[in-house]
Amino acid sequence: MPVFFYETKIGRIGIAEKDGKITNVYITSDELTQDMQLSETPLLKEGAKQIKGYLEGELKEFSLPIEPSGTTFMKQVWTALCGIPYGKTATYGEIAEKVGKPKAARAVGLANNRNPIPIIIPCHRVIGA
Repeated sequence: MPVFFYETKIGRIGIAEKDGKITNVYITSDELTQDMQLSETPLLKEGAKQIKGYLEGELKEFSLPIEPSGTTFMKQVWTALCGIPYGKTATYGEIAEKVGKPKAARAVGLANNRNPIPIIIPCHRVIGA
């Protein structure tokens, strides 16, 4: 699985892809798996360009193919996170309602914490209450 690292205004990030879709964004503290190979692809280069544009305030919406790995519930939460508009926030409870599980705010928090594609899937837009 190709992964490549880029310097951004928040530090070094790694972006990984599999089968033409971004699967992970690694912040400097994240560990890489053994099946990864250091290789820059056109998709990874475009991912870095869009992330840098976002961090500079020039890009408000990503247009990248993504495929995060997780449970069905996690994927529902991550899809809901992508629906939070730029500059807005949502609570764990609001996301729980959006995915049809109004009593699952804590599970939403766990899914949010396990987001494998931070920044692109905007887990940073979710607040406790």
